[in-house]
Amino acid sequence: MKKLFTLFLVLFTLKAAAQTGVAVPELASCDATIQQFVKRWNVLGASVAITRNGKLVYERAFGHADLARTTPLQPYHLLRVASVSKSVTALAIMKLTELGQLNLSHKVFGPAGYLNDAYYTGAITDERLYNITVQQLLEHTAGWDRTIGCDGFGGCDPIDFPLHVTQAMKASNPVADSVLVRFMLTKGLNYAPGSHYAYSNIGYLILGKLVEVVAHQSYETWVREHILQPSGVLEAHLGRNRQADRQERETEYQSTAKMLSCYGTGQKVPRAYGGFNLEAMKAHGGWLFSARDLVRLMLAADGFATRPDVLAPATISTMAQPSAVNSGYAKGWQISRSAWWHTGYLDGSASYLVRTNGGYTWAILLSSSSSDPQFWADLDHLGWSCIRGVTSWPEHDLFAPEQNATELTTTSRDSTSEQLQWRNGSGTRRLVLLKADSPVDAFPADGLRYLANSTFGQGTDLGNGTFVVANGDTSAVLLKGLDPRRTYYARVVEYSQNLATNGQPVYTLEGNPTLTLHPGASLLAFNDSELEVYPNPTFDELSIKNLRNALAYDVVNDEGISVQSGTLEPGSKVGVGNLVPGLYLLRMHAEDKEVVRRFVKE
Repeated sequence: MKKLFTLFLVLFTLKAAAQTGVAVPELASCDATIQQFVKRWNVLGASVAITRNGKLVYERAFGHADLARTTPLQPYHLLRVASVSKSVTALAIMKLTELGQLNLSHKVFGPAGYLNDAYYTGAITDERLYNITVQQLLEHTAGWDRTIGCDGFGGCDPIDFPLHVTQAMKASNPVADSVLVRFMLTKGLNYAPGSHYAYSNIGYLILGKLVEVVAHQSYETWVREHILQPSGVLEAHLGRNRQADRQERETEYQSTAKMLSCYGTGQKVPRAYGGFNLEAMKAHGGWLFSARDLVRLMLAADGFATRPDVLAPATISTMAQPSAVNSGYAKGWQISRSAWWHTGYLDGSASYLVRTNGGYTWAILLSSSSSDPQFWADLDHLGWSCIRGVTSWPEHDLFAPEQNATELTTTSRDSTSEQLQWRNGSGTRRLVLLKADSPVDAFPADGLRYLANSTFGQGTDLGNGTFVVANGDTSAVLLKGLDPRRTYYARVVEYSQNLATNGQPVYTLEGNPTLTLHPGASLLAFNDSELEVYPNPTFDELSIKNLRNALAYDVVNDEGISVQSGTLEPGSKVGVGNLVPGLYLLRMHAEDKEVVRRFVKE
């Protein structure tokens, strides 16, 4: 009987793991369509998000996040989006043109070009390279054709042979993106700029270098500050090569082939894990996203009024105009009469991002890939099949809050308790997660509710010893039951749960820094003889010299009445400009210890 029960439990768990995320009865047919696709093509994991009229109506994940197929994929997992990264870069370039820092018709190389450094111009022998414009790079008409071989290879896309590039350019491994660009400059062009369409990774790599040169920031930093954050996108990062270096919550990839390591070790490794150099593909293929935040980005550039756009209408119109030599490709987007879209493909990754003229967007991110044309035909039909299968659309919006809690601080109350406080983000409520000995590595899932207990170890265990110690709408919690011999790691997770989400909790997992707690540390470091208050007398503020840990404080007037209170952080100051002139006491205290300093407010 026990064995039968165990078998039932395993089967139930496997069935339950088939899909995650908030169930949407109106889109049950979409669940079935995606499951059929996943099964047919033996997809490791699939994450799908769909919006309608600016609302996230569907966010579900299928399959697994690990190669062992033991961890269900969740909508919060990050996946490589491969060439969908080109659309991200196109948004950045269009934003720079809108800001007046770039001109689409301006030359890229040469003395008057944006990339006029001798590092690049010194590699140019084909004079036609000086005629390439920014717009031609965006439209894949700069003149390179990767299907035409070079240096004995069947094609000429240097991402396919990184070791040859470093050898030819006498550069170190792994190859840098600037070295890839310089290598292609030495090869010259296959066509005159503007005369021929040929899909080009190197063209978008050059656009990434333009962002850096014009903006005087790294490509990732500028894109994050000017495109992602204004769009409310938090779940996006540049990917890394090695499996052990994956980003937090990043899935594993089902790599199908091996090649020599791009690090020059002589070992054969999976192409998806150090065979090709993903870290040198930033602007053309390096981004990771969750599906739900990828559609959030799409909504910020779709030209509809349902959500604010990061680009002006005229800029979006220009971006969506087809090139003169290919009516099916604009500037970072494939286009038709009914939609914009972009696909992405790397070994172990496949992606689709679509924006329709009817007000729908969807992102489909896979941790498997195939070169079979039927695979891509099926993937292309997948989102359309989901849309057409719905007879009644839900009105909910499952987008999580765009701003997480910040400014986490802690104050020791005694050796087994800590007061944790923070600044609330834009959610309606928040969870506090706490783990001992190592950082939080298990996370709440959308649609699920969790029980909290401020005594460590008594709330819901999300897994791996990550406990929920608070769940509510406050901005502080007293953590109890701590061991002063251990280190704890705390994170606050904003979430929304209201009529807009149809009562479902949806969690924001990025943008919330980890706070390291050492129970009782501020009490142990509380040396009253070292604390010095200055300037004294003062007009507007007090500084506390030798304060090493956060302490609660209050200010008491000459009648013994507390007129101000708060928390002091090392380096912070106490503003007293609003107090009337007179003699005051500044009391700095933990639960069982207090230091008092007199000061005069002039």
